[in-house]
Amino acid sequence: MKRLALHWQILAALVLATLTGIIFRILFGESAEAGTFAARAIELSGFVGDLFMQALKMIIVPLIVTSVISGIAGLQGVKGFGRLGLKTIGFYAASSLVAVVTGLLLVNLVDPGLVDGQPNEVIREAFAEKKAAATAADLEKVAAADQREPKDFLDTFRMLFPENIVSAASNNGQMLGVIVFSILFAVAVTRLPADEMRTLREFFQAGNDVMITITRWIMAVAPIGVYALMFPVIFENGPQVFAEMGKYFGCVLAALFLHLFVTLPLILRFVAKVNPLDHLRAMREALLLAFSTASSSGTLPVTMRCVQDNAGVSKRTASFTLPLGATVNMDGTALYECVAVIFVAQVMGIQMGFTEQFVVVTAALLTSIGVAGVPSASLVAILLILKNSGVPDADTAVVALLAVDRLLDMTRTAVNVFGDSCAAVTIARSEGEELFRPADQATT
Repeated sequence: MKRLALHWQILAALVLATLTGIIFRILFGESAEAGTFAARAIELSGFVGDLFMQALKMIIVPLIVTSVISGIAGLQGVKGFGRLGLKTIGFYAASSLVAVVTGLLLVNLVDPGLVDGQPNEVIREAFAEKKAAATAADLEKVAAADQREPKDFLDTFRMLFPENIVSAASNNGQMLGVIVFSILFAVAVTRLPADEMRTLREFFQAGNDVMITITRWIMAVAPIGVYALMFPVIFENGPQVFAEMGKYFGCVLAALFLHLFVTLPLILRFVAKVNPLDHLRAMREALLLAFSTASSSGTLPVTMRCVQDNAGVSKRTASFTLPLGATVNMDGTALYECVAVIFVAQVMGIQMGFTEQFVVVTAALLTSIGVAGVPSASLVAILLILKNSGVPDADTAVVALLAVDRLLDMTRTAVNVFGDSCAAVTIARSEGEELFRPADQATT
């Protein structure tokens, strides 16, 4: 009997987790009291989900190091690396700008924070109620984010050159430092004598092959991990939490879907000259995993495998563009920040003209990169932009946004991952690579 494809297994796990979460809410109410069967089921599910996420995160650093070094060491010296780097940064900057503008246009068209042109008082009252009922954990997140200042984003540039690379590798917020070190190491390898260069290149190539094998092992249990991650989310949130801010919720999702299913496919069709449907099929495992885990970094091993094995992108291109993209390219996050800030401003009665909205666009672009590796990154960015824009009670609004943030976080993560993969395909095409061929024919 033919085995069900992995992406169908993951999709089935998502559906089953959703149904189970809804059934549990019907049977046990909206909250699980300590010691009850529902509470024990949620705890066990969370434990299994944490194990799966930790397994994925465990291989991120060795995968980045081996893939970046083996990929760049295979380029034609620094010249080849420089060309690839300029293309990658250019694509990421342009796609993020388009994403933010999409969100800006849609939020101004829909006006989710207004009713008949006036601030929505019902939502404003809901903001206060949400803050009053917020958990200690949510309040702690907002308090930590509120302590950050705009100058703190200079730390992003300091992270490019960590004083201790081992410490940076153990800190998920400092992946930029690991990537920069790997790039410098790889460029230095190309300057070695031929025999030494070949030895090191083969060593890291073998290490990368090992990491891909481990990735396949972890993905074999992905349906179980996805179920364990999604079940508590559905049980704890339920569908009714989105009712109060349904217009805002729908606006964000519509903007994300426009970027995911219109903008990026158009780039694939007219710039990369590939069939968008072929690419969507190639990336479905990574997209489903990104949606269920809400982690671009955690999805990185699977993204790299899908791009190379299914889309046929060479290892040298994928190993440079994707790790960098998982760290700095956040189309969905930048779009979300822009919509959230304009929405809160509308609710609070703050009129933003062209100049103010231009500042929001610029800030969303910069902060989506600057806080990409920081826990609650979007929370930090939104608070900073709101404070700098003079919006009152910004912390109250952000606490309320947390109520609907989980599903939006999952969706924008999928957009981030798909944007990274589109960059890899587009740049690979510009490098003259033949795409969508068997993986064993991919150039290295």
